Amino acid sequence: MDNSQAATAAVSPTDAAAAPQGSTPGGDVLGDWMAQRVGPGAPSADKAGVVFLTQDVTDVSTIKRVREFLDNGLPVLVLGFERERYNSGYRPPWPHVLLGRTVDGKYAHRLQALAGALRVIFRHRPRLTDATILYARNIDQLLLALVMKLFISRRAEVAYEVLDIQPMFVAHGLRSFLLRLVERLCLTQVKLLVLSSPGFHRHYYAPTQKFRGPWLLVENKLPRVGLPERPKPAAAVAAGAQPEAQLAGTKPLMPPHRPWVIGYFGLIRGEQTVDLMHRLAQRLPDRLQIRFRGVLTTVDEKRFFKTLESCPNIVYGGRYDHPSELADMYAGVDFAWALDLENTEHNSRWLLPNRFYEAGYFGVPCLSVQGFEVDRLVRRHDVGWGFEQPLEETMVRFFQDLTVEEYERKRRRLLALPDETFVAGEEIRALCRFFARRAATPMEKPPVEEGMQPHPAS
Repeated sequence: MDNSQAATAAVSPTDAAAAPQGSTPGGDVLGDWMAQRVGPGAPSADKAGVVFLTQDVTDVSTIKRVREFLDNGLPVLVLGFERERYNSGYRPPWPHVLLGRTVDGKYAHRLQALAGALRVIFRHRPRLTDATILYARNIDQLLLALVMKLFISRRAEVAYEVLDIQPMFVAHGLRSFLLRLVERLCLTQVKLLVLSSPGFHRHYYAPTQKFRGPWLLVENKLPRVGLPERPKPAAAVAAGAQPEAQLAGTKPLMPPHRPWVIGYFGLIRGEQTVDLMHRLAQRLPDRLQIRFRGVLTTVDEKRFFKTLESCPNIVYGGRYDHPSELADMYAGVDFAWALDLENTEHNSRWLLPNRFYEAGYFGVPCLSVQGFEVDRLVRRHDVGWGFEQPLEETMVRFFQDLTVEEYERKRRRLLALPDETFVAGEEIRALCRFFARRAATPMEKPPVEEGMQPHPAS
């Protein structure tokens, strides 16, 4: 979401009339609404059972969400698969049941894995009968959740969280049509849809899947626990001060003393993205440096390292620990790369990448593509730069012309934003209150306070 206050469910303007009287913008609007919908007989937090179904128990975003639930007092049992990729040696410290192994993108293999998972789930059914919430990530887990609700956890409500719209869901052809049909049928049984970007609802769930139920926006913000202190903007700058003195807690400012530095941290994906960065580095060898940290995903490893060999101003620092290394990583760069060019007609255009929140917290402006959802966020706060096509030419001109003064203005504005712009808070607490005190009657659409959802789905 592109405002600094807590995100809430998005609804049509007519639904806003149902908002509780006296609610304040950015306050407990969703929580108040939920509290009014639950009676005194609603289950207490110590009796509420959240069963979290995930595609990968070692996934960083899964770990983050489970910790948020536990930090808010919810007992959680994780049912999940394993995948052979980064963090594969991790074992959660909370109660969990392994359902088997799956492979990214191989849907036939995943169907076989689901059949095996059902056998595991039925063996553990005594632990699942009293669940009140089945929290499912991706379509595989949603199918498992609905089977569980039908045969085991009959009192439970189903919540469906979506962090990406995979290409298969928006492609043409019979397989994609059937996949969308299955998801649409499943959505009729979903109590709450949880999305990481309003673009997913505006472009897919509302027009394509015809979803009219309640949905909650929970952005990919940083978890509060373990975060280092955020850099602070200087209160004032003395006349004639050197640029390096103008931002407290940050590195010296830039050209002509050294190149501009772009950081791309996290899951490194998309050959088109790496190709563009390669061309920029070649054309601006003395003006630009690019630093990669993280895990190569949809990028050919041999080709990637050949790119590094051909361009001394592109470096790869390997994997990193999250969040302990974030401060040092972002202290060494001037920009965060938020141009996702892998699926530009759908998912890349609609998502809000977590690197926007990481970079923003540490005072690093983002680079984005004009018209993408993350560009709406960047432009609304005026804390970065968006580029139009042809990207290579517009970005070359930008780095040739950018001044220290313009950069400093953007960075000051970024550091002046409240922490809540980038750190998870009220939206997670609202979600947890709903789970802990779930309504006994079917939910109505929650209200949305004006200004909290700048781009509501129509």
